Amino acid sequence: MSSDIHALSGAYALDALDADERAEFERHLVGCDACRTEVDSLREAAAELGHLIEATPPAGLRERVLADAAVVRPLPPAIAAVDRRRRRRPLTALIAAAAAVLLVGGGVAWHPWDRSSEPTTVTAADRVLHAPDTQRTGTVTLPHGGSVTVYRSVSLDKAAVVVKDLPDLPDGEVYQMWLQDSRGAMAPAGIVGKGVATARMVLDGPASAAVGAGMTVEPAGGSSQPTSAPVALLSFTDA
Repeated sequence: MSSDIHALSGAYALDALDADERAEFERHLVGCDACRTEVDSLREAAAELGHLIEATPPAGLRERVLADAAVVRPLPPAIAAVDRRRRRRPLTALIAAAAAVLLVGGGVAWHPWDRSSEPTTVTAADRVLHAPDTQRTGTVTLPHGGSVTVYRSVSLDKAAVVVKDLPDLPDGEVYQMWLQDSRGAMAPAGIVGKGVATARMVLDGPASAAVGAGMTVEPAGGSSQPTSAPVALLSFTDA
């Protein structure tokens, strides 16, 4: 693992991290706006490059790309508020994005990070977190520790929650998520697994019309309506 986790944004955008690195970087990504911006910009650049005219790669290109990748040190994103529309991507970001182009020759597409024995899995929660129209609520710290952040994509009609370091509950109690409508009514949206301290999950139910999300402590198995005051209440309208 890199000593500077910010430097992994390019490799993460290209799905070039191993499982342990990806998991650690995703935990970092939840709380780092700069890295989320960097990852989004790299993926946008890679998508644009994917529309370039297809051509047969010259002989030896794959070997040269892999050799260069072994010695080029990626730069971390600048940890500062930036205007993405005006920000100029650093040269290393363009190099990383260029590596995402499919080199098509003889009908075979090749990715420089291809690891056929280790397919990359994009979860449903990943799709919500990284959708172009995703809104991110503020992060709420629970009274006894741990935090909750909710993401919503109107285009996907889905919301996802990211929980970190949730304290254990007594036997017979669970954390339950809710989606709140414009009248303030709460609809059950899923239960955080017992003993799960840090995780991400897609909330049940349509989210595009919701104005917020909440978390309560409920009896095991969950409830049809909240039976206690929310330990976290997050607003989409302020996101």
